[in-house]
Amino acid sequence: MRSIFIKEINSFFSSIVGYVVLLVFLVACSLFLWIIPNYSILEYGYASMERFFEIAPWLLFLLVPAVTMRSFADEFRTGNIEWLSTKPLTDLDIILGKYFATIALIVFALLPTVIYVYTIHNLSYSGVGIDTGAIIGSYIGLFFLAATFGAVGIFCSSLTSNQVVSFLFALLACYVLYTGFEQLSKLPKFSEGIDYYLSMVGMEFHYNSISRGLIDSRDVIYFLSVIIFFIALTRFSLSSRTGGTGGRLG
Repeated sequence: MRSIFIKEINSFFSSIVGYVVLLVFLVACSLFLWIIPNYSILEYGYASMERFFEIAPWLLFLLVPAVTMRSFADEFRTGNIEWLSTKPLTDLDIILGKYFATIALIVFALLPTVIYVYTIHNLSYSGVGIDTGAIIGSYIGLFFLAATFGAVGIFCSSLTSNQVVSFLFALLACYVLYTGFEQLSKLPKFSEGIDYYLSMVGMEFHYNSISRGLIDSRDVIYFLSVIIFFIALTRFSLSSRTGGTGGRLG
């Protein structure tokens, strides 16, 4: 698994695409946070990271599928999946190696955004400061959200040998799972009570819950369950495409 992890990291940064993806994400974050009207913190008038954490999930819709689109799609396209079958690796080793590499890359992309916290803290009134608890909770929520998107993206990449198709599949799946159920719960035909439970199926509900600064075990269990579910689906998909049985490839 370690060899797959290192291979994925090196592969991502061996081409200009990896750097472009990270740069676009960070530039987009900065533009929305400081310049674009209706989103800018300077226009908002409050020293708060709230705007960033409202925008970040939508930017992750683009970042995560871009990171995961080549995970398995490229292996199938180039035939490297056959090379992997000669290695003493199980399907799960390969999947987890690629998944943890994806998580590492996403964390690497999010780390520079911590500078926003320092900047906003300096912009706040002396003695007032910022809500550190809510910020930490929001970053934890953002990590779980990104990790879940990563699992979805890895699964979508295992379905096709075309990177663009993988990207679009992941983009659509992440959108539906994040806000689709929330939007569905707002339809008039869903009575009170049902709409609440329907919104709980979506990621947005649990992300917003953690972002309040209170880490609820139910939200953590939800994200971990979705991650495990899509890892299992990826294992099944990979086994089906390679003719394996979920153990060693081949």
